[in-house]
Amino acid sequence: MIPYTAPVDDLRFVLNEVVGLETIAALPNCDSAAPDLVDAVLEEAGKFASGVLAPLNRVGDKEGSVLENGVVRTPTGWKEAYGQFTESGWNSLPFEPEYGGQGLPWTVAFAVNEMWQAANLSFGLCPLLTQGAVDLLTEHASAEQKALYLPKMIAGEWNGTMNLTEPQAGSDLAAVRTRAVRAEDGTYRITGQKIFITYGEHDLTDNIVHLVLARLPDAPPGIKGISLFIVPKFLPNEDGTPGERNDLRCASLEHKLGIMASPTAVMAFGDNGGAIGFLVGQENRGIEYMFTMMNNARLGVGIQGVAIAERAYQQARDYAKSRVQSKDLADPKGSGVAIIRHPDVRRMLLDMRAKTEAARALALYAGTQLDISRHHEDAAARAAATARVDILTPIVKAWSTDIGCDVASTGVQIHGGMGFIEETGAAQHYRDARITPIYEGTNGIHANDLTFRKTGRDGGESARTFIAEMRTTVAELESIPGDDVEAIRTNLSAGLDALEQAVAWVVKTQADGDLRAAAAGAVNYLKLWGTVAGGWMLARSAAKALEGLRQPGANAPFLEAKLVTARFYAEQILAQGPGLLLPILTAHRTVMALSEDQF
Repeated sequence: MIPYTAPVDDLRFVLNEVVGLETIAALPNCDSAAPDLVDAVLEEAGKFASGVLAPLNRVGDKEGSVLENGVVRTPTGWKEAYGQFTESGWNSLPFEPEYGGQGLPWTVAFAVNEMWQAANLSFGLCPLLTQGAVDLLTEHASAEQKALYLPKMIAGEWNGTMNLTEPQAGSDLAAVRTRAVRAEDGTYRITGQKIFITYGEHDLTDNIVHLVLARLPDAPPGIKGISLFIVPKFLPNEDGTPGERNDLRCASLEHKLGIMASPTAVMAFGDNGGAIGFLVGQENRGIEYMFTMMNNARLGVGIQGVAIAERAYQQARDYAKSRVQSKDLADPKGSGVAIIRHPDVRRMLLDMRAKTEAARALALYAGTQLDISRHHEDAAARAAATARVDILTPIVKAWSTDIGCDVASTGVQIHGGMGFIEETGAAQHYRDARITPIYEGTNGIHANDLTFRKTGRDGGESARTFIAEMRTTVAELESIPGDDVEAIRTNLSAGLDALEQAVAWVVKTQADGDLRAAAAGAVNYLKLWGTVAGGWMLARSAAKALEGLRQPGANAPFLEAKLVTARFYAEQILAQGPGLLLPILTAHRTVMALSEDQF
């Protein structure tokens, strides 16, 4: 497997030039994001990702995590790496200093998280879910619960898990059967089984804080009758140290296609009378609270899509530079050349690069909106940013993870037969990427979320506001001369026209009550959103690259590559966007036309 090099320069460019980190640093409670500090954070995170986590990626894939006598053993080097990770404070970047966090914006944390996930996706899942659990408890836990759990979790001494799924309750959480019974001491007794629990059992931390959805005996039916409980592996003593073992266990680990080192547990609660659980917030509001963690994790998984795409691109690029095969078309009498000299390989590499850079910029833009929604002094600005995050969350999650799979697949293709052989490492990226469009909500569900909740709930107003903002970039590009900019501007404008028509159709279809028609086109509707919004990001990148090229001492090769990448995206990827409009508008004519027996 080719070594991973953290893309620090690319991340810095997006943060400083494309998404406007300086605006975020000016927000209340975000002033720690000074340019020099952020540069240092990126550099050190890059070194840790490349030097410590990346070398363990292959080890983890080969060894996996193993369940032995009720205890899960992580692969060789995992525990030591996690110790270095927490001792360096990497787990605490975006959290409140009151509980031991460093108070950096989520925008910066997203950039750093990309490096963890790219270096070692299986490892990165542990802090990713802990961050989501901390976010949930910060928002919804009692003062006593925050004081007890947050310092340990932010420090990484304890990790957090998300316990939603059951054998009969996957995407449909209304089917949850895990039970919670009130005890006289104010706690609850939890019984039931949860499946697909990432890091549900392992040897990295002193305690595991399970956040569990369960139903009280007298709860209303459906999702309105589900409550949320803290169910720790070890019950904390009064001094905060892990105490008595709770009544829960890892029944088994799943055997998976990828992310072998991430222990995916089947968790059994209450074999001996009931695991002790502590209610978060109010009874029957568990789904509402859990959405805080789920939305955090959905953005995190979107970043995983970006990360695995970056890793696969680097692998394919370096292989293409070293693999000699066939003659250059421009020199048919010459010797064999590296395959990067061949136009089709160049096309694939640029496709990988352009999609990765577009998805990265969109994810970091989502981070800026998340920070504004939480920290801006003006209530109207917070509300507008919240609406933007609502639209971006399903797009970042689904579009970016589809890109991750697509780019990883192209990486295998560039390797040819060697890509199908495990030793090169290209296959691992593809295997690891494949879970990302599935967990934290399948991409089809996110497409429905974008279609019905995020577009339909306000009659398309938030969507139209977003489109209007993207059109301001089209107007700005009109004043910049050159064929590159003209190609970018023209294709972005056409994409926005198609998107505007799609939004109008989605809104009208729902108003007419034809929900199946809207759902039939939902996946392509989300793809159109991602394609156009990604093009918008790279249009901004191109404008900044041109501006930078006019400055003395500019890094011309780096900035010229940004411009070429943006034009490639506009002409080869964004240009396909308007073609998605017809599938959106017509899918309902055939999708439900066959009977079940005809399949």
